[in-house]
Amino acid sequence: MAIVKTERHPELPPPTSETGVIGWLYHNLFSSPLNIILTIISVYVVWVSMSTLINYTIIDANFVGTSKEDCTGAGACWVFIKARFGQNMYGFYPEGERWRINVGYVLGAIGLFLVLSDTIKSKKWPAIFLFGAYPVICYFLFYGGLGLEIVETSQWGGLFLTLVLASVSIFVALPLGIVLALGRRSDMPVVRMICVGFIELIRGVPLITVLFMASVMLPLFLPEGQNFDKVVRALVGMSLFSAAYMAEVVRGGLQAIPKGQLEAAKSLGLGYWQSMGLIILPQALKISIPSIVNTFIGLFKDTTLVLIIGLLDLLSVVKAGTTDKNWLGLATEGYVFVAAVFWVFCFGMSRYSIWLENKLHTGHKR
Repeated sequence: MAIVKTERHPELPPPTSETGVIGWLYHNLFSSPLNIILTIISVYVVWVSMSTLINYTIIDANFVGTSKEDCTGAGACWVFIKARFGQNMYGFYPEGERWRINVGYVLGAIGLFLVLSDTIKSKKWPAIFLFGAYPVICYFLFYGGLGLEIVETSQWGGLFLTLVLASVSIFVALPLGIVLALGRRSDMPVVRMICVGFIELIRGVPLITVLFMASVMLPLFLPEGQNFDKVVRALVGMSLFSAAYMAEVVRGGLQAIPKGQLEAAKSLGLGYWQSMGLIILPQALKISIPSIVNTFIGLFKDTTLVLIIGLLDLLSVVKAGTTDKNWLGLATEGYVFVAAVFWVFCFGMSRYSIWLENKLHTGHKR
C-alpha cells in the first residue's frame, strides 16, 4: 500500500497545544519578551486596583447602622446611602405616594419588554401602549389627577427625575431629529434654511446655556400671566438640544445610503415619503444605531446639568446629602454610588445597542 504524504497548509495553526485557550494565551499575552513584561505589569496593576476597590467597597465597608457613628471601619460608609436611599431614588416625593412611581416603572418595563422581545411577533399594540398610552398614564400617576393626589414637580427629584428627563427627551429627540435631518436635505430652500439654522444655532452653544435660556428667557416670550413648569422648561431645552445632534447623526446615515436606492424606489412608483419610510430611513437608522445610542447615553448623563435651573436630579440630591451636618465627610461614598447607577444604565444601553446591531447584521459581530 502506498503511503501518501500530505503537507499542512501554511496558514493553518499547527496541530499542537497552541490552539484553544492555551494557544490564545500564548499568542496574545506571552508571545514575546515584551508581551510577557506587559502582561505581568498589567496583572499586577489590576490586582492592586481591584483588591483595593473590593476592600474599600465590600470587605472593610459598613452596611449596618443609622448614623455616621456606626461607620467604624476603614472602608466605605454605605450607611449614608442606606439612610438616604428613599430621597436619592424619589427626591421629595411624598412617601405615601411613591407606589405610583413604582407602578410607572413596572408598566414601563413591561412595555419595553413587549416591544423589544423577539418572542412577541406583532409589535403594533405594544408600541401603541408604550408610545401612546404609557405617557398619558405616567402623567396622571406622577403628577396626579383622576382621584390621585397632586404632587407638584418641585417635589420631584433623585433618580426618578433623572429618568423622567432622560426618557422624555429621548422620546422627543429621535423623531424630531429625523424630521430635521430630512429637512436639511430637502430641495425646498426655506425648509432647508430653517433646519440648518436651528441645528447650527443649537449645536453652537453648550447645554447649560440652552437650559438657562429655557428657564429664564422662555417665560419672557409668553403672554403675561402664563408660565411653564420648571421641569417642562428643562424638558424643552434638553429635547431641542438633543434633537439637533440627533439630526446630524441621522443625516450621516442618510448620506451613507446609495442614491440608487431612492431611484429604485421611484422606479417602483413610490412617492417621497413612501420611499423614505419604507426603504431609505430603515437602512439609515440601522447604520446609525451606534451613534444614536451614543447620543442617548450622552443625553442621559447630561441630565445632571439641570441643577443650574434649580432641579435636584440624582447627583444633586446626593451632593446635597453630603453637606448635611450629620453626614459630613462622606462625599466619596455618594459619588461612587452615583457613578455606579449611571454606569448600570449607560452600560445597559450600550449592550442593547450591540445586541441590536448583531441582530440586524450591522457590521461585524463583537
